[in-house]
Parts: sequence; C-alpha cells; structure tokens
Amino acid sequence: MTASSTQLETSPQQDDGLRIGTHTFSSRLIVGTGKYASYELMGEALAASATECITVAVRRERLIDSRGQNILDFIDTRRYTLLPNTAGCFSADDAVRVARLGREILSGLENPGADWVKLEVLGDTKTLLPDPVATLEATERLVAEGFAVLCYTSDDPIVARRLKEAGASSVMPAGSPIGSGQGILNPNAIRICLEYLKDGDPDYPVIVDAGVGTASDVTIAMELGVDGVLLNTGIAHAADPLRMARAMKAGVEAGRLAYLAGRIPKKLYATASSPETGTIAAKPR
Repeated sequence: MTASSTQLETSPQQDDGLRIGTHTFSSRLIVGTGKYASYELMGEALAASATECITVAVRRERLIDSRGQNILDFIDTRRYTLLPNTAGCFSADDAVRVARLGREILSGLENPGADWVKLEVLGDTKTLLPDPVATLEATERLVAEGFAVLCYTSDDPIVARRLKEAGASSVMPAGSPIGSGQGILNPNAIRICLEYLKDGDPDYPVIVDAGVGTASDVTIAMELGVDGVLLNTGIAHAADPLRMARAMKAGVEAGRLAYLAGRIPKKLYATASSPETGTIAAKPR
C-alpha cells in the first residue's frame, strides 16, 4: 500500500455516506422514476446510476401506466429505499393527503421508506416553483404526524432556514426550475443556504433537487458542499439514459471527492508550477 493511499484511508475527511434521518446511503445520488420511455428502461437506468434511494410520485395512488403496468413491479424494494413524493400537489392539504397515501402504500410493502416523504407543494403549473407558505404549513403538519420531511424549496436561504426550524429532516433547494436542465443558476444562494442550515449542525443534510441536466451540473453542486443531489429528467430524457445515469454517478463522486480534497484558491495572476530552486534545477552554463 502506498503512502498516498494510506493517507486517503485515514484522512479525517473520509466520506462516510449520506445520512438523512434514520437512513444512511453509500451513494449520494437520489434518482426519480418518472418520464422514462418504459419501466424496463427505468430499471436499467436506476441500476446504472448505482443509487440506493429512489423517489416515486404517489399522487392519488396512480402507480399504473397506460399499459396497466404497476411501477412497483419493476422496482426491487429490497435493493432500493423508496422515497414517496408529493409531486403535482398545489396546496398543503393535498400534499398532506398524498404523503399519508405514500406511507400506507409503503407500509404494505414493508419498505423502510414508509417513515419519510419528499414534500413538494408547487405554486403554479407554468414555473413549477415551490409555494413557500404552503410548503412551510405542510412541513409543520407532517412533522407533527411523525414524518421525516425532505422539503423541495427554492434557493432562498431565509425560507430554507424556516423549513429547518419547522422540523424538516432535510432541506432541498433547487439548482434551477424542475426539468429545465439549466444547472446551478445561483451557486452563491446555495452557499448561503448551506451556511444557514449547517450553522452549529454540520451534519444536517442539504440536497440539491431539480434543474441539473448533465454530469458537470451535478459535480458543481457537490463541489459547493451539498450532501447529495436528487434528479430525474436529466437521466430520463437524455438521448442515452443509461450512459447519462453512469455519468451522473461519476459526477456525484467526483464532486464530493473534490469538495473533500479542497480546491486551490483562485488567483488573479499565474503561479509557477515548477520550483525555481532545488536539486533538479538546471545548472547554469
């Protein structure tokens, strides 16, 4: 074993996985199950991404596609922890009702995902931006009912802090609007969210949710210091979803490793890479 590998294994910056509530995952990539051309392709893409946690829209229990296939028949619930989500809800009442449905469905499957929910309460159908007031209300109600709530929200640091104070197990600011593929539009806002959410609580999980379109977007998010990335469209609507799934996996891993390694500071002027003095310096003629 080399000295460098020994240092990596014993470093205090060694990655110990993604922890959210009672759940711990080796992979920091959470992948959605919607928008794929078929459930068969979805299953292959999930495997290629190496995710251990997948999110499933439970709205009105419509888990059956146009061919009468149940999405749960294509998901190995022993391999993946399911994260039910309230996608498509536009009020706190609707979101709370859907969260309860998700818990009931997963309790029947004996899947460990029955104790949590990814909360989405949207403001309108055009932007699909979160409604901050309704999201906060739904969070308070679901926490009171014993849910571990993962909140999809904007990149507003004040809203993020309010959601944590309301009891959210994880706050998930958007990189950009859902499905837009624009990547991380405001990295400074994400940095401030991280500062506010992790102040005095460095292990609090912050996950970028929505808007990433390719592996470099994921890497940028992870280099900011977030704990994970949740995505769907970037894989499902890629020209080659299986290759993109592998790329997203690599992007998360590279970004996390770079964050732990610590990048060099940015400087205005050049700094020579080679030493000007030392034993290998050329002798003057």
